Amino acid sequence: MNRLTALLVQAVRPRFLNPPDMAYRGVRDYRRVWFLSIAGLAAVSLIPLLILTLTDYQLTRKALQLENTLRLVRIASNTRRTVTHFLEERISALHFVLEEETYDRLRSPGHLEAVLKNLKVGFGGVVDLGLINADGVQAAYAGPFELIGKNYVGQPWLQEVRAKGAYVSDMFLGFRGAPHIVAAVASDAAKGRGYFLRSTLDMERLINLLSILDLGASGDAFLINRQGVLQTPSKFFGKVLDNSTLKVPPYSEHTQSAVVEDPERGPILVGYAYIKDSPFILMVTRQQAETMRAWMDIRLDLIWFLVASITVLLFAIYAISTYMGNSLYEADVKQATAMSHMESTNRLASLGRLSAGVAHEINNPLAVINEKAGLIKDLLELDPKYNADERLIGHLDSVLDSVDRCGRITKQMLGFAREGSVEIQPFSLDKVVRDVLSFFEKEAVYRSIDVNVAVAPSLPDIRSDRGKLMQVLLNIVGNAFQAMRNGDSLNVTAEPHGEDRVKIRIQDTGAGISKENMKQIFEPFFTTKSGKGGSGLGLSITYGLVRKLQGAIDVQSEEGAGAAFTIDLPLTIREVRNDESAAG
Repeated sequence: MNRLTALLVQAVRPRFLNPPDMAYRGVRDYRRVWFLSIAGLAAVSLIPLLILTLTDYQLTRKALQLENTLRLVRIASNTRRTVTHFLEERISALHFVLEEETYDRLRSPGHLEAVLKNLKVGFGGVVDLGLINADGVQAAYAGPFELIGKNYVGQPWLQEVRAKGAYVSDMFLGFRGAPHIVAAVASDAAKGRGYFLRSTLDMERLINLLSILDLGASGDAFLINRQGVLQTPSKFFGKVLDNSTLKVPPYSEHTQSAVVEDPERGPILVGYAYIKDSPFILMVTRQQAETMRAWMDIRLDLIWFLVASITVLLFAIYAISTYMGNSLYEADVKQATAMSHMESTNRLASLGRLSAGVAHEINNPLAVINEKAGLIKDLLELDPKYNADERLIGHLDSVLDSVDRCGRITKQMLGFAREGSVEIQPFSLDKVVRDVLSFFEKEAVYRSIDVNVAVAPSLPDIRSDRGKLMQVLLNIVGNAFQAMRNGDSLNVTAEPHGEDRVKIRIQDTGAGISKENMKQIFEPFFTTKSGKGGSGLGLSITYGLVRKLQGAIDVQSEEGAGAAFTIDLPLTIREVRNDESAAG
């Protein structure tokens, strides 16, 4: 976890703000590019997000308001149908009694009681039943009160029923002194000398219908008349026959809704409906704050979503901008480093051409020296006087050996300087290894470095590019000698690897390579010998040459415990066209 955190911090840390090398601070204004990148990405990402969130905020709020309003209107509309059905059903029952019964039968003792009983069983919601003659006097009565002989002449409801044939009153006290509602119907002769049937309605059934509505803690449903007087009890606006604090809504044939400001409870959502052929107005109310409680939860979720989205986007924008800035900075640093090494690279190239020319020039006098020394030796061996002088003959042999050694060195220099395509030829790997190590014989003796070579006897000659392989080995062995201390050791082994490959291992007991440098040792211009003549090209060239030889190179090392380079090559290199070689 700590490693992951460190890698994450390393990835998002703007390294270009305080570059270690002052030379790179003037290449580009990285800070300005970084700020512009963050500002641009933030504008492109956050502005649409904010617009989308605000739009969704408004649409969701309006949708919830509309849903709550429609739900309240739907409840009011359904309840209006229930109340209307309740009233119409009782009016129809009274009409049916008048059609089926005569005035005399209804007035006979006990018969009105039987009719009332049948109405209660068949319909319910009827408290009493009274027969009123054409003079407005109650001629017969069935119910809990003593109302026979009561005169209703001059009562408004009697005038209404005479005019319309049916009537439903609002809540009033009447002769009994208790709030009640009556329904009355007239016989066909009502406009002349007809009679009337009057019944008190059981409002408890209506009150129960209104109380069971699912309106929440702040909801209420009640009836008022057209003067604003409560016809049923209300939880928040008073008792029966109290004046409601809500204004009487304007008349409409259809169920409507409105938002009313209440001094005590704040904004209230009201659904109302006028009950047909009655003085009643159905009022269904809910406190607007409660209807929008779900919206408050959604609003919090939207706010949290917006905050989380902005946080994630800002972090992503910061990370992306920093990564781009770091990449730009590192590319400029590498470019500047490459330019600074260009002169050194040109010197190396010139040195290579010079080495090839010197090798060619030295070969000519060496040939002359070799020929003349050989002739002198032949002449001395023919003369008995000098033939026995072993010291003189030994000096001549030493001269010839040195000439031969110089010839081998110049041939190796020509092989190292050779460029171009891979030249495949058979050769002994053991001889190539020993030829390379011969360059370091004197240094190994002088520094007491123990050099061991172990090439498997079963290893056949290989077919590859001898010069390129010698250059690979020379670079690795040269680096090993520079890393070793006096008295260290170098081991070079070669053995078959599989059926058609060979593995060469060069292991030293020198200073080793740190973990940080292990990741970069094959990169061009990377060197740990800064200030000591290192160009940083040796191992990168070595890596490229191994690839050209269709092999692979690997390194294992620990700081202070030496390094081991392993080269895996084919015994026979696959021939490729010149264009393929160049592409590789």
